Amino acid sequence: MNHVTKLIEGFMNLFQLGGENFVGWLTGIVPKVLMLLIAMNALIALVGEERMNKLGELSAKNPVTRYLILPFFAAFMLGNPMAISMGRFVPEYYKPSYIAAQMQFCHTSNGVFPHINPSELFVWLGVASGIEALGLSTIPLAIRYLLVGLLMNFIGGWVTDFTTAYVSKQQGITLSKKVELSNK
Repeated sequence: MNHVTKLIEGFMNLFQLGGENFVGWLTGIVPKVLMLLIAMNALIALVGEERMNKLGELSAKNPVTRYLILPFFAAFMLGNPMAISMGRFVPEYYKPSYIAAQMQFCHTSNGVFPHINPSELFVWLGVASGIEALGLSTIPLAIRYLLVGLLMNFIGGWVTDFTTAYVSKQQGITLSKKVELSNK
């Protein structure tokens, strides 16, 4: 009977810890994301949705701005997960590619810009502690990680363009390469 009691206590403890984690989110990341969302929507209201759509359309015209510059600035200014929301200003055809590049960049920039993805900073800190234990600086590795990440994000975004084109053709779906204005 003692083993059954310990098993049930352990099972209930799992939910207790899950609840504590949830409360941590409610007092930690949820307010930050909410404030970033409010700030982004305020900026969009000030700049104007048409201008933001034009920025998205301009950045979508070539792969360099689409998969390097826009994801970098969105991640740097908004952090993860809010950087994903800039994809709303990219034409439908390029949204999968933008998201592919954006999500990868949020991971590969932690060494140089830890504010972009603080929830996964522990991965970088684990690697960095090993480098520091060897008596080496983490800066060269962080810069290499960022640069290789940018290159791989660019390649990943562009490959996703070809995948999107293939699947769209296969499914008989036509995606617009122009930004559609919302009816807000």
